[in-house]
Amino acid sequence: MNNARFLILPWIHCENLASRILALVRRRLTADWHARYAYRSVLLETFVEKPRFTGTCYKAANWRHLGDTQGRGKLDVLHRHAQPIKSIWIYPLMRDFQRPLCNG
Repeated sequence: MNNARFLILPWIHCENLASRILALVRRRLTADWHARYAYRSVLLETFVEKPRFTGTCYKAANWRHLGDTQGRGKLDVLHRHAQPIKSIWIYPLMRDFQRPLCNG
């Protein structure tokens, strides 16, 4: 599953709000996805646009930083690198998440 948007506006001040929200969403999303599709997701994924954001909330919520994109985007067949570079963050939902991903 991919997290497309997550933003807490700068004037909102509440301790640990971002990591709390991510934890609540993670639990709810997993249950809702299974109820709707009868399928258990093994991994959550998100992209954080650099240099605008650093991904601090994902780090605080124990997500794993995998690296950065090249700035191409999925439709960049001409290799123009016109998109912003983004950092890639994942949250495994099961201990051996690689196995079902690699076995199709």
